[in-house]
Amino acid sequence: MATYAEIHSRSRRDPEGFWGEIAQGIDWIRPFERVLDADAKPVARWFPGGLLNTCWNAIDRHVAAGHGQRLAVIYDSPVTGTIARFTYVEMQAKIAALAGALKEAGVAAGDRVIVYMPMVPEALVAMLACARLGAVHSVVFGGFAANELAVRIDDCTPKAILSASCGIEGAKIVPYKPLLDAAIAIAKHKPSACLILQRPQLACALVPGRDRDWAEAVAAAAPADCVPVLATDPLYILYTSGTTGAPKGVVRDNGGHAVALHYSMQAIYDMKPGEVFWAASDVGWVVGHSYICYAPLLAGCTTVLFEGKPVGTPDAGVYWRVIESHGVKTLFTAPTAFRAIRKEDPEGLLIAKHDLSGFRALFLAGERCDPATLDWATQKLQRPVVDHWWQTETGWPIAANCLGIPTGTGALFPIKPGSPTKPVPGWDVAVLDTDGHALAAGQIGAIVCRLPLPPGTFPTLWNAEQRFIDAYLAEYPGCYKTGDAGYIDEDGYLYVMTRVDDVINVAGHRLSTGQMEEVLASHADVAECAVIGVADELKGQVPLGFVVLKSGVNKPDATITAEIVALVRDKIGPVAAFKQAVVVKRLPKTRSGKILRGTMQKIADAQSYKPPATIDDPAILDEIRASLKDAGYAKEA
Repeated sequence: MATYAEIHSRSRRDPEGFWGEIAQGIDWIRPFERVLDADAKPVARWFPGGLLNTCWNAIDRHVAAGHGQRLAVIYDSPVTGTIARFTYVEMQAKIAALAGALKEAGVAAGDRVIVYMPMVPEALVAMLACARLGAVHSVVFGGFAANELAVRIDDCTPKAILSASCGIEGAKIVPYKPLLDAAIAIAKHKPSACLILQRPQLACALVPGRDRDWAEAVAAAAPADCVPVLATDPLYILYTSGTTGAPKGVVRDNGGHAVALHYSMQAIYDMKPGEVFWAASDVGWVVGHSYICYAPLLAGCTTVLFEGKPVGTPDAGVYWRVIESHGVKTLFTAPTAFRAIRKEDPEGLLIAKHDLSGFRALFLAGERCDPATLDWATQKLQRPVVDHWWQTETGWPIAANCLGIPTGTGALFPIKPGSPTKPVPGWDVAVLDTDGHALAAGQIGAIVCRLPLPPGTFPTLWNAEQRFIDAYLAEYPGCYKTGDAGYIDEDGYLYVMTRVDDVINVAGHRLSTGQMEEVLASHADVAECAVIGVADELKGQVPLGFVVLKSGVNKPDATITAEIVALVRDKIGPVAAFKQAVVVKRLPKTRSGKILRGTMQKIADAQSYKPPATIDDPAILDEIRASLKDAGYAKEA
């Protein structure tokens, strides 16, 4: 069997032969004319001329192959006390019926449909029903503010919107319909139809002539068949989180997406048909698109749709309960979820209460995984914990310790904390200086991926091709600019340290805030942390740390901050100029768990700011300001 080195080498040396073989793993209605159109602009396109349907590949083909009674979706909702299971044949019927209702509402191939839904099975049904018709779905995180939803309505001009009466965030019911109504009122573009799922927790009024009850519309519709689309036709638009001003809609095509995600389930996650895969994310984010909805179903696996939180629904043991209850083989979640679990249950006592004997591996992504979190998870779970790295734009992992590919020396490459290991086959990763020259091993620079990008990545931004070129291709010709900074070590391991914007310049020294965060996270009392660069008249910038303590820590804040400052001086040296840290109750984050370092920097520098639309709880920003003031931070009024 070929090893990682052989497979990765071939994927870059002979991309057409490599991906042409892998593309045979999905069903094509008409074969593609060639594997790669290298002359397409602004980037090369995969599988031109090929006809397929993504919904057929995710659902119908498994039924046709005799696997209709296999579980497709497990819905686990601790916030409503609900567990439901759906087979592939049951999902096929639900999807075909909703597609029929959309068809009756005038939706056809190429039309856009916004999905503004909570974490319920109908959210997956909605995405796949759009794919069935060849319509382009754009999932907007449920509960997004009306103005942000309106901006997305105007950008993608949907024919229809699929929504629900409410969502549930922890113990709080969030009415969706008033937000949807307000967004449509604000938007210049008006959808012709809205299908509304009435949830028992909160019913809503419908607008006559525009809104239809989801259940009634589906019951009255004739089931719709799968519509063939070109491999290069768009499957979905996903607006990147934290968008300000004009939205940035990442486009995903049908053919490359199906090929790459199907491949990733085996190569990266080592999943087999019929096994249970759980991505603990939200359908509004790229992880939810790729690894709750599409990839597990393309691979014939069972996917878990979880409506809850890692802590508080009801406690920090809910992940272990879900793994035990449903026979989860692999869990994929964000490091922030494990930091929350670790904060509430630092000794991991709740893990021992559950039978995890069938659980194989934990994958972490979505933000940088600090070594302390990786070590804690590894010790407590006694399973491989794989940090891997990718982005909304790429759609699937760029770098990972691939469980389904032999290393040549063992099941895994040795894990190096702080590194997502090596590039996945298909990816050619480099680290460049500001002039575009490759840097030596260990030197921090801009992380880029050489073109062509593999299948499954974004070919453009929706209605914004020049912006696509300017933002991702222009600065480093022949490469995709990831926007992340890091280095590659002498063994070929990639280290993603921080966003390029978070590399701070301290008296002429370029330093990574991510490297400092590693040191802060290693302190025994720290559950979570962030480091930002703040303006300094003498040095240009100096680092400022924020730490959240583990439950039960009783030391004075001043003692802990002094220990942290000494730790950074010891581990990194005086060059870091790390002299100030602040203890806070919590860190401001987006709903997907990313820490809002840029906003924290503006608060610390006493600059004006606007809370991002994706923020989880705006009240945290006031807490940050108050904590800085209490700590005597000089710039705070």
